[in-house]
Amino acid sequence: MKLADVTIPAFAWAIAGWLAGLGTLGAVGLAVLVFGLFDVRASTPDNPLFAWATHTTMIHATQRRAGSSAPARFTAAQVQAGFADYDRLCVSCHGGPGVDRQRWASGMEPTPPYLLDAARNWTPAQLKMIIGDGVRMTGMPAWRTALSNAQQWDIVAFVEAMPYLSAGDYQKLRAASPPDSDCH
Repeated sequence: MKLADVTIPAFAWAIAGWLAGLGTLGAVGLAVLVFGLFDVRASTPDNPLFAWATHTTMIHATQRRAGSSAPARFTAAQVQAGFADYDRLCVSCHGGPGVDRQRWASGMEPTPPYLLDAARNWTPAQLKMIIGDGVRMTGMPAWRTALSNAQQWDIVAFVEAMPYLSAGDYQKLRAASPPDSDCH
């Protein structure tokens, strides 16, 4: 029997092809790491395909992991408390009704989204997860390290109420809240 007479099954060629492809992908990934080929500057907009892939992954991961536990209703006191924390910690990046985010936030990549309609796109449990755990590669911190569970839910309460607030309503809430610092 000669080696030329031996046939290799098609599945063996498929496995060899997959292994070669994975090896090539690994080598390219290693080259990107070792030679610094990935542009990490926040001043450079993301490639549209990369931006779509990371944003889509964030949406699906949040939907999958957030669960469904949330308070049945939020109280006016929770909305007021959530406003105070939102205005102190979040408005600089995300803005509010009639309030622009700080100019420096536009230098972040990706640019932080305005949250005026976030409650229409995310469930309360999903908002709580985003607030508490943050979002990688976006500048969104994990507030669970600085805020209690109740404070995180208060911010969710405010974000849920935000679509119903006018710019004047937001300013009235600001006037009713004691000033905290130079955050806004």
